[in-house]
Formats: sequence, C-alpha cells, structure tokens
Amino acid sequence: MTQTDADAKPEKERKRRTGPVTFTKEVVGELRKVRWPTRRELITYTIVVIVFVLIMVGYVSLLDFGFGEAVTWLYGQFSPDPAAGAPQ
Repeated sequence: MTQTDADAKPEKERKRRTGPVTFTKEVVGELRKVRWPTRRELITYTIVVIVFVLIMVGYVSLLDFGFGEAVTWLYGQFSPDPAAGAPQ
C-alpha cells in the first residue's frame, strides 16, 4: 500500500520571515494589481451606502419606538393604580 499526500506527516519546516523592505515591496506590488474605482463609481457607491444606512436607521428607530410604546403600554396594563386606594 502506498502513502498518499493526505496521510503524509507534514515536515516541521520553519517559514522564514521577510524583512520590512521585502514586505513593503510586496504590498506595493499587490496594491498595483487593485482595480481602483473611478470618481463617478466612488460617488455612486458612497450615495448607495448613505441611503442604505439612512433606511436602516429609520427601520431600527421605528422598531425601537414601537417596542418602547408596547412595553410602556404593557406596564400600564399590569401595574397597580396608585389612585385606587393603595396605602400611603
């Protein structure tokens, strides 16, 4: 029976650390591969994000207000009425 790659034990090889100069060169090389958005795309994406955030803020605010009103109503239904002759 032959040993497959999945069965093989990994060799304990230490990975060499790169120096700061090599790291910086690699970062610059990767940034050159990036497709940067045009000004028009950037403005469009920014507007889309702002509109989405405003919609979500409105939605969460409505939920917060609704749950707050529901809890206030609920406590009003089950709390004792102080004018009903409770001892002072």
